[in-house]
Amino acid sequence: MVTITKQAAPPTESIGLVQGVALYVCAILGAGVLVFPGQAASLAGPASLVAWGFSALMGLPLAFTFAALASQFPDQGGVATFAARAFGASAGGIAGWWYFIAGSVGQTIVPLTAGYYVADAVGVDQTWAPAIAAVILAVALAANLVGLRLGARVQIGLAAGVAVILLAVIAVAAPQIRATELTPFAPHGVSGIGQAVVVLFFAFAGWEAIAHLSAEFQDVRRNLPRATLLTILIVSVLYLGVAFAVVGTGSYGDRALDRISLGVIIQHGLGLSAVTVVAVAAVVICLGTTNAFVASVSRLGYALARDGWAPRVLSRQNRHGVPYLSVLAVGAIGAAGLVGAALFGWGTDDIVFVPSVLVLATYLLGATAAARLFRGWLRLLAVVTILLLLITVPFAGWRLLLPVAIAVVVLAAGAASRNRARAAGNR
Repeated sequence: MVTITKQAAPPTESIGLVQGVALYVCAILGAGVLVFPGQAASLAGPASLVAWGFSALMGLPLAFTFAALASQFPDQGGVATFAARAFGASAGGIAGWWYFIAGSVGQTIVPLTAGYYVADAVGVDQTWAPAIAAVILAVALAANLVGLRLGARVQIGLAAGVAVILLAVIAVAAPQIRATELTPFAPHGVSGIGQAVVVLFFAFAGWEAIAHLSAEFQDVRRNLPRATLLTILIVSVLYLGVAFAVVGTGSYGDRALDRISLGVIIQHGLGLSAVTVVAVAAVVICLGTTNAFVASVSRLGYALARDGWAPRVLSRQNRHGVPYLSVLAVGAIGAAGLVGAALFGWGTDDIVFVPSVLVLATYLLGATAAARLFRGWLRLLAVVTILLLLITVPFAGWRLLLPVAIAVVVLAAGAASRNRARAAGNR
């Protein structure tokens, strides 16, 4: 079995600082800002703001830990590469599959979120949301298949649009905010806050996503940390602002309302005609997020195939240098989730714990790898990250069995592959 630290042919260094910030913002500030403020508030009440604040605070050491890893070890394998360097090839394979599954399942959640808003705007039942989501997913796949350079340029416009739209939502919500909505502050206690934090792992999953594109950054050791800092500032302000808008206006409380909280705020503030604007905003945000995640997760699929942890066919590239079969594999998993949503009524709130728990496990392994690989203040940063992550682990409950099960399957598959290789060599 080849270790996942093996280097492929150097990719084109096409991502500058502005493009890096745009990719980061769209990777992180995606579906979460549309549905998670309402879902988190339903879990924890107004105390969901504590969950958002904790998640944003945790993002500081987490983001810089992954930025340091990506700067030191730029590779399309991302956290799989880091884990393999620290603990061996098997750890790399496990980390890679955790994040590949999480990111691919996310391509059900993100487009489906936009589908809810568009369905509400055109006045059709939310059962149409999966069909609308399928169109968004198809557009993102097409953008990725023609090459990262085009995708990165598109991301700049999308990121700027997202920021403007969310600032507008916060401004519209301000006159509607009522102090009475902040009491009782924590109706579901610490447990509700902890469960909200677990859900929000998916909202902050983009710190790892861009690590898979680190090898394509111009002057990665300079531009990646700068892009990280700028993104932390932008994301924290917008996430907390929108979360406070949802809580302060009481725009949450049941599944249907949680899914379109921002639309309700705009509707009450500006009138029914403004719902269309929010639907357009949802499409813009989710298209940007889907585009960024398909790019990063498909590169991870390429690295897993390159290093023997996934079918070799996923490493094939087209004339643009894009691992097109890996892109299509991510899209197929996302599409399968949309089929499940259409047939069985799955919602984002039903699915989100799958990627959230896998991202939590991935972050823990990545931060532990950093603690082993680094010295000095970078090791301290990694240790702080680990401690913050461990606070949330108990609230994941039985769902922690999912990453354990995947790890067992990956190790079993790896052992079977090595046995076949030895048997072939003995013939």
